[in-house]
Amino acid sequence: MRREPPKATLDYAPLAFPAGMLILFFVVPFATMIAVSFFKRDPTGFYSPDFVFDNYARFLSFFFGGVLGFSLALAIAVAVVCVALALPFTYLLARMSRKAQVIWLVALLSVLSLSEVIIGFAWSTLFSRTAGITNLLVMVGLMGSPVALMPNFGAVLTGMTYQALPYTVLVLYPAIVRLDPTLTEAARTLGASPLRAFFTVVVPALRDTLIATLIMVFIFALGSYLLPQILGRPSHWTLSVLITDQAIYQSNMPFAAAMAVFLVLVTLGMVALTLLIGRKGEAA
Repeated sequence: MRREPPKATLDYAPLAFPAGMLILFFVVPFATMIAVSFFKRDPTGFYSPDFVFDNYARFLSFFFGGVLGFSLALAIAVAVVCVALALPFTYLLARMSRKAQVIWLVALLSVLSLSEVIIGFAWSTLFSRTAGITNLLVMVGLMGSPVALMPNFGAVLTGMTYQALPYTVLVLYPAIVRLDPTLTEAARTLGASPLRAFFTVVVPALRDTLIATLIMVFIFALGSYLLPQILGRPSHWTLSVLITDQAIYQSNMPFAAAMAVFLVLVTLGMVALTLLIGRKGEAA
């Protein structure tokens, strides 16, 4: 079907409400945040309207630059681990019976109903020394005494992966279900093993979907706030944690706004990249 372009002004009327909501709840707050990021903080803890670049200069310091680098690296690690786990799982899920698929999808949706607080404290209990999973290893004789598995980077990565994995599966599922099964059958007929057919046929066919999924999970992990605090040390805190710390506990709203502006710009850039990949996929 051919899409007809709008011909009259009234044809744009359905866009008025979403456009108004976008302006009211995104453009206006974001513009205010940008303005505040150039304000000057007073020694008393308040801030006054000004146009200085001190907040952005401080953000580019060694300490905050390290926090930014860690946040980006953590988000990339979560995205890669989630896609690496979700791709084979979703592929096998799509090959199951319809009843089994429904059961697994309902289980994934139930995980999505859990809040970040519940997930954080559940994993902190599993990683604790007194009631953690190492007590089971002691009971079966694999360890001499229970140990705490947190706080550390592995605990943070595990908790964030658990939180983002259901989203990853649900995003990959429609694309894998639509994949033509005869492609892998043809590869098997030509002598390819199941593993080789998966990596030479399935993965290239899902290239754009995989890239878009990586970007989506990266954006999701970049804004993580509670899990790094619950499962990690201060050295494992993300930029979102420091933004809250500067805004609420340090009373430095201009500096917090400068960090938030950068975080939003990175997110918008990733969203634009996802849209660009989607358009290229449609054109192909």
